[in-house]
Amino acid sequence: MNQKRADGIAEQLEALILEGAFADGDRLDEVQLAERFAVSRTPLREAFQRLALSGLVEQIPRRGVFVRQPGPVELMEMFEVMAELEAACARLAASRISDAALDDMRAANAKCHQAVEAQDTDGYYVENERFHAILYRQSGNGFLEQECRRLHRRLTPFRRRQLRLRGRLAQSMGEHEAVVAALERGDAAAAADEIRRHVAVQGEKFHHLMASLKAAE
Repeated sequence: MNQKRADGIAEQLEALILEGAFADGDRLDEVQLAERFAVSRTPLREAFQRLALSGLVEQIPRRGVFVRQPGPVELMEMFEVMAELEAACARLAASRISDAALDDMRAANAKCHQAVEAQDTDGYYVENERFHAILYRQSGNGFLEQECRRLHRRLTPFRRRQLRLRGRLAQSMGEHEAVVAALERGDAAAAADEIRRHVAVQGEKFHHLMASLKAAE
């Protein structure tokens, strides 16, 4: 129960930070936030730890927890690396993925499609997470999977945010389908290219992402 509560608090704090309720460098007051969410400090501290994994806050011993927003260059660099890591997963998975895993990816896509129809961004993101987690696992490389999960966690607030851009859900859905089609064919190069395009936020997509973040300030 505490873990579920901590996850809920982390999601609310994430939204507040991205919406500009807390500025870069602000110290998060543990006492005030515990009162605000009507919880003890234990789930709040667990929520801070989760936010620290995504890089949205920095925990400094004996000083407290501070909001840390990556700048545009750092954010671009992280997405660039994420795109290449996932491309490596797709390239390896093209020859290693199981039929059961392909079925799981299709099932995730089916639920993503339902979320697109309902314009349910949060529901889409849950299945999107599942889709990418399957791809990481099917690379058959435990170290690569671990690194993907680590960076994915750090980029979670920003990946979630970009799904709110107009038309992005349907576009993302189409990209998912192209990835699965390439994996079904065992086409390593195409699978890598498709997932790289899906994850990268260069050009217009990055411009829109940064504009959405600034609009929330």
